[in-house]
Amino acid sequence: MLVSGVLFLVFVVAGFLVQVPYVAISPGPTYDTLGRDAAGNPVIQVKGQQTYGTSGELRMTTVSLNDGINLFTALGLWASGRYALAPREEYYKPGETNEQVKQENIQQLQNSQSNAQVAALRHLGYPVQVVAKQIVSGSPADHILAPGDKLIAVNGKQVREAAEVAASIANTKPGDSVQVTFQHLGQPERTVPVTLAQREDRTQGFLGLTAVDRAVAPFSVDISLQDVGGPSAGLMFTLAIIDRLTPPGKPGSDLAGGRHIAGTGEISETGQVGPIGGISFKVVGAKEAGATDFLVPEHNCAEAKSAAPEGLNLIKVSTLDDALKQLDNLKAGRPTAHC
Repeated sequence: MLVSGVLFLVFVVAGFLVQVPYVAISPGPTYDTLGRDAAGNPVIQVKGQQTYGTSGELRMTTVSLNDGINLFTALGLWASGRYALAPREEYYKPGETNEQVKQENIQQLQNSQSNAQVAALRHLGYPVQVVAKQIVSGSPADHILAPGDKLIAVNGKQVREAAEVAASIANTKPGDSVQVTFQHLGQPERTVPVTLAQREDRTQGFLGLTAVDRAVAPFSVDISLQDVGGPSAGLMFTLAIIDRLTPPGKPGSDLAGGRHIAGTGEISETGQVGPIGGISFKVVGAKEAGATDFLVPEHNCAEAKSAAPEGLNLIKVSTLDDALKQLDNLKAGRPTAHC
């Protein structure tokens, strides 16, 4: 009995003190992108341009991740039925700290917000430029181009989207000379020859820059949302920007039409809606927040359908234009594309 008692005590102590290599995942909070953040600021802030009122909600969804849990906590969360346990290595790289993961998520959110602005303004008809975002130190582009330079043509090919920069040198080899036409801070256009370098992670020539799309508009759009990370809010940010900037009666105005609509999906600068993680938890969180309809990336449909609470209408989308069409159908009482 003494030995059994000691072993039981050791087990209890270990259960409380020893962390398990798992994380607990659950539905996270939701945020109305047409509403205000925790500080009372509008989530979508437009300066220098008139905005318009709207009705209903366009609610983005999140997933909560609990790390550093002990054995008993893990068992309790799992038994509750609301949480799922997953190996920690699926969410944290070896040796990566919570702070590093947080910073990565913040960067992903910032990229998502940038993509949302470009996709929304492109849809609204504003011109889009391709600009240099980062220049690799010591690369062929270094000391020739600078972050923010407008890229006009690379290797004799006009670039109208950021992806076309890489595509323009896809068939080159190290040592090739390519012409780069660019504009620096409103100065006259310049065309300069650049000799491509070699890099171990590729066979084609290496230029040494990353490019992004930037919408050109006489106003600024800021997205205010704290303590949220990751790329999956892109679609809902994009829809909210379009809603705020579209006059009443025009296509794209009052997108929710008084309904409580939630959704998720990564957005590209050209309006492609990509799949995300945690959809099975996000549909639950959306329903609990009062949503009646949920915009689902096409590739997440099967998982969403298997986990969706009763009464939540799942709407399949694959592009921004597709999402706008489905919302218009919903508002008009027409059938929507279901998962």
